[in-house]
Amino acid sequence: MEGITEVSCWAAELESVFARVAGRFARADLRWRMRDYVRGLLGHAARKNGWQLAEWAGHRTPDGFQRLLNSSVWDADAPRDDVRAYVAERLGPDGALIIDDTGFIKKGTTSAGVGRQYTGTSGKIDNCQIGVCAAYTTRSGRALMDRELYQPKAWTSDRDRCRAAKIPDERGFATKGEPARDIVRRCLAAGLPATWVTADEAYGQDWHFRRLLEQLDVGYVVTVPKSQQIKSLAGIWRIDQLIEDAPADAWQRLSCGGGAEGPRVYDWAAAKLPANLIFDPDPPTHHRWVMARRSISDPGEPASPRLRTRGCRDRRAGPGGRLPLDDRGVLPGREEQNPETPGRSPAPPTSRPRPRHPRTELVGLEKTPPSRRPPLPLPKTQLRTRSAAGVLSRRPRSSRHSGMVWTIPRRRR
Repeated sequence: MEGITEVSCWAAELESVFARVAGRFARADLRWRMRDYVRGLLGHAARKNGWQLAEWAGHRTPDGFQRLLNSSVWDADAPRDDVRAYVAERLGPDGALIIDDTGFIKKGTTSAGVGRQYTGTSGKIDNCQIGVCAAYTTRSGRALMDRELYQPKAWTSDRDRCRAAKIPDERGFATKGEPARDIVRRCLAAGLPATWVTADEAYGQDWHFRRLLEQLDVGYVVTVPKSQQIKSLAGIWRIDQLIEDAPADAWQRLSCGGGAEGPRVYDWAAAKLPANLIFDPDPPTHHRWVMARRSISDPGEPASPRLRTRGCRDRRAGPGGRLPLDDRGVLPGREEQNPETPGRSPAPPTSRPRPRHPRTELVGLEKTPPSRRPPLPLPKTQLRTRSAAGVLSRRPRSSRHSGMVWTIPRRRR
């Protein structure tokens, strides 16, 4: 009896959503077809094509659904806005906006944006469309609420093919990061009460994406590749090299949630990054952190094929600087990255040990030949004034010069 009541409540709620978006369709027949089409997508049809959805809805042919999707006049973005408002209303404030892409496997070549490209749906390069999607999650639940279709260069460079698929002529090529930024702007401008934004490495390595979140005054947690650069007045470091130098007492064992085989427990470490002199006010109003995760069974190797880093701003950090974490890797924050040379995911680590290269300190360039007079170490007080006069910067031996401050957890007695 309890299950029947729950199903009845779910059906009534779905009807309320239909009533919310019904005004976006001018004619009554379009509203009924929209209702049947959505019910078919949520139903148990083996394949979500026109014929099977029409049979599931009790229609003799799929002509009505095809007219709804192809020739009927209605704005697809208007129901999207209604759904976004509904999600924000039902799930409440203090949530996280999740940006990710997904693939839609296709067999033909005429669907807009279709082509052979990698998709996580099948875990390989496949004939598919790629959509950049946004979901909103709180303690009350989660729901998809926005989307943008990615158009590869093979499509945007062929205008005849685009016109045949009804892609506007003004639609040019854009990387996945650009529609992701558009989605974030759109959601926050509409009043979505998101406190954090999360994304994987494909978006976290884009410094434009991180900078936009800072300008919009929203905290973020993003994954970046282990080749991500951390810059300070003393030099430039790779993020994985800094994590290798983390003190042993900076690591603490925590669970990031339950999994299929029980709690997912890892060793975690966190360090605060130095302020960015270009973007940050003086004194800075926010902070950037690097958080790293490593495997318990093999501490010498990252928990995944690449070391993940994440960046976040602790605008809403509680006492002791505690920040909300999820279960995704190691993340730096808003450190500046060269836009001309964005970080890329390196090859997965192998069992072969990485060679150790010699590390030198900062030295001054002398007019006297080195054979007569060896170079002297540059004093720290001259680092800022002489860096523009030809000082050669190499990675120091220890991360203590990087300005990072590792958090040492208190041990329970």
